Amino acid sequence: MKVLVVFALALAYASGSALRGVQTGPDGRITHGEDARTDQFPYQVGLSLKVGSSSAWCGGSLIGNEWVLTAAHCTDGVDSVEVYLGSTVRSSPKVKHHVSRDDIIIHADWNSRTLRNDISLIRIPRVEYSSAIHAVELPKHESHYSSYDGDEVIASGWGRTSDESSSVAAHLQYAHMKVISNSECKHTYYTTIRDSNICVSTSAGVSTCNGDSGGPLVLENSKVQVGLTSFGSASGCEKEYPAVFTRVTSYLDWIHEHTGISR
Repeated sequence: MKVLVVFALALAYASGSALRGVQTGPDGRITHGEDARTDQFPYQVGLSLKVGSSSAWCGGSLIGNEWVLTAAHCTDGVDSVEVYLGSTVRSSPKVKHHVSRDDIIIHADWNSRTLRNDISLIRIPRVEYSSAIHAVELPKHESHYSSYDGDEVIASGWGRTSDESSSVAAHLQYAHMKVISNSECKHTYYTTIRDSNICVSTSAGVSTCNGDSGGPLVLENSKVQVGLTSFGSASGCEKEYPAVFTRVTSYLDWIHEHTGISR
């Protein structure tokens, strides 16, 4: 029987305490991923989160001219956020905005103990679209009942490249993965998995890792965002335990309520 220990911000899946100061070393990225091409992921957002004198790094996705979607465990308790847009090299965004905690909307039912409703929004000054910066497509409401089981997906972010590395990536990474059923995912995570989660297999150690939290999971064929990185196993990113995401279709009404965005 597999032993479950899930970890969120407190145990640095978002990179928080493990990456104070937001290091820029070259060793960190999605484990066993690939270098992204310039403008390959125009919806990818980087978030430098400030908590007192400390910093953490998370990902996010641009879902509209004024809105970024990310994980609640990334934004819970932060004082401010530097939002990076149009980056492939993380330190060289086309646009960067500073926003305060007043611009963050965390799901009212977010539970940091159970990781339920791990989703939040950040309002940013309006940004104009270009080849480097463009919103991701959200699922249509009629996709609400889609499981996506067996579908090929792509995750992207600047998270760690291995369990040994201690820094987030300099260059944006991405990885091809496959969605598995929630029932299969429960074999590892038991009661932690709910209908509002979506899981992927991490064969050959290809996985999201520390620093990827909040970042997008999109369908390979349509680039529609179906998930955002939530949590994994504390045993390590390369151990081939499933990676778990917040299921975007479960929150389309919530997103629309706060942003007016709908598909």
